[in-house]
Amino acid sequence: MWHRTVSDLMTTSVVTVRREAGFKEVAKLLAEHDITAVPVVDDEDRAVGVVSEADLLRKEAAQLDPAGLLPVLHPGPADRARAGAATAEGLMSSPVVTAMPQWTAVEAAQVMERHHVKRLPVVDEAGRLVGVISRADLLRVFLRGDNAIREEISGEVLLRTLGIPPGAVTVRVVDGRVSLKGTVERRSLVPVVVRLCQGVDGVVDVSAELQHRMDDTSTAGEPRRAGLAT
Repeated sequence: MWHRTVSDLMTTSVVTVRREAGFKEVAKLLAEHDITAVPVVDDEDRAVGVVSEADLLRKEAAQLDPAGLLPVLHPGPADRARAGAATAEGLMSSPVVTAMPQWTAVEAAQVMERHHVKRLPVVDEAGRLVGVISRADLLRVFLRGDNAIREEISGEVLLRTLGIPPGAVTVRVVDGRVSLKGTVERRSLVPVVVRLCQGVDGVVDVSAELQHRMDDTSTAGEPRRAGLAT
């Protein structure tokens, strides 16, 4: 099966800053380009950190309330240092969590979830920045058309991967929700079919009403009569 990779989905025109970029320069870039974060790169275009809106807001949050009504915050040493920073190097989150161009959308999504980040700088094998992948970029996978999903499941998953002949299983796709109905040779194939269909780009959900000709999961070791597995 073919899966769109990070290189297929990422933004390649990336706004970057150097370590020495000033606070106002970074804030201006975010506003001008309508972005929420900017990678920090060294002289060889290697990603060394990321400055986000949250990093910039630390300075504002560290200010005393002019009216004296709000409680005074007591951040830790690291947050105090970043709140007082005036350059990208001092403001940035580092080390930076990155993605590789050959990753699948699933791999990138899992790394974002694990590290609680909204975007990942994409780097080549030398660590040089080649793009940025965001949550919005990953969601483009689900814009894939129902016909394309149905054709991949029928042709790639069922026929070429599992050897299930055309017509044995009917595939219906509506808004990314896949319905399977038909008959497979062995009961053990049912969860395999469902799992592979779930892995197709753009699939939101899979439901299956699949008959089986032989129950090869019998503990007694003897095939049982045909039945329905879901």
